[in-house]
Amino acid sequence: MAVFVLVAGGWLGGWAWRDVAAELERAGHRAVPVTLTGLGDRAHLATAGTGLSTHVQDVLNVLAYEELSDVVLVGHSYGIFPVLGAADRCPERVGRVVFLDAAAPQDGESVVNTFMDPERRAAFEKRVATEGEGSRFPLPGPDELPAWGSLDGLDDAALARMRRLAVGHPYGSFTEPLRLTGAGDRLPASAVFCTANGNTLAMIEALHRAGDPRLRAVVDKDTTFFELPTGHYPMLSMPTATAHVLIDAAEGRGRRLEPGP
Repeated sequence: MAVFVLVAGGWLGGWAWRDVAAELERAGHRAVPVTLTGLGDRAHLATAGTGLSTHVQDVLNVLAYEELSDVVLVGHSYGIFPVLGAADRCPERVGRVVFLDAAAPQDGESVVNTFMDPERRAAFEKRVATEGEGSRFPLPGPDELPAWGSLDGLDDAALARMRRLAVGHPYGSFTEPLRLTGAGDRLPASAVFCTANGNTLAMIEALHRAGDPRLRAVVDKDTTFFELPTGHYPMLSMPTATAHVLIDAAEGRGRRLEPGP
């Protein structure tokens, strides 16, 4: 039996994993969805000081107070930031890290300094000030939400549920840099690409063949790769397939990159 600790991305809470968790449990595993401070049923706990370090502590607390070990720690989108922070601080409790349609942030990086140019950041901070009471980034409207990740595969009911339950994200967690010591660097990892969101295994393999230095460590620690033919929210658009990809990752399956040039 594997234990999956599931951390969703921006604006989402543990509720987003409902169907994935049910499928994991049907298959005989344990699923522990995490709701980060200021999101989901913990929306009321957000303060102006809620940042990435708060969310890292949320994940650490789940691991400690649920007395979990050898977990499969899954980070979707923004969720990979607190996942990596927690894995760095208690690698002894983590068996594998899974990047679910997520980037691979490094020490000192944040959402805003990695993914936003100064003009875009200024526009977002204006929205935080005018629409988010100075501390939250509101869920983007229907026309702009796809710019944050493909909505491919989400039917009307899933989109309605997302808009009903998603809340403004604590903006401090987008601005606070991730701090890593390297303690979690050797943990086994898996990456799941949602192909409708623009990332594919073929792209990674091409970069690897070209000698991209960022992928050397990936090969050294035997990372496995998967694809899902859907958009950026696979837990909502393909929950059964997502659950089974996570099970395959936990069991060490998946594509591997060959030692390169």
